[in-house]
Amino acid sequence: MGIKDDFSVRYNDKYSELILGEEITKVIKKDPIIVCIGTDKCIGDSLGPLVGSLLKRDNLPIEVYGTLIDPIHAINIDRKIRYIKMRHPSSFILAIDACIGSKKEVGKIYVRNSPVSPGKGVGKKMKSIGDVSLVGMVDSDEKDLKTSLYNIRLGFIMEMAEKIVESIKIAYDVK
Repeated sequence: MGIKDDFSVRYNDKYSELILGEEITKVIKKDPIIVCIGTDKCIGDSLGPLVGSLLKRDNLPIEVYGTLIDPIHAINIDRKIRYIKMRHPSSFILAIDACIGSKKEVGKIYVRNSPVSPGKGVGKKMKSIGDVSLVGMVDSDEKDLKTSLYNIRLGFIMEMAEKIVESIKIAYDVK
């Protein structure tokens, strides 16, 4: 079935994890793996590895790459993507990353029928990854990017990560 366009929900909406879980269910395919992009060295970019760590903690029966302990970031992304594609050549990849956008988008979580393009928002060109992407809008691109990603509240990122994890568990029917 799938989604036709990007779908979004605010992370703090009353039933956001249920709504997001339903949308993820529409796009997931057989033999999935989850790839979480980002670094723990910058709070604004830690959404992906935080989600990966929470999923691993909950022993999700799906392969998860990119955690706080073993992140997938700008320095190692090419090597990690090669390894993942070699190990899982025909797997469906759900990629998760933080993103920056307009002020009105901050706090939204998007399900996109396209890969994630890490670093795009900060002017870096890295390999895209994923069949479908789940991105959390963590900050506005209307600020000075050199400082804004470092001034995001960890509590905000944690709440968003927890909503994403719950929505993935709903989508994959894992309790």
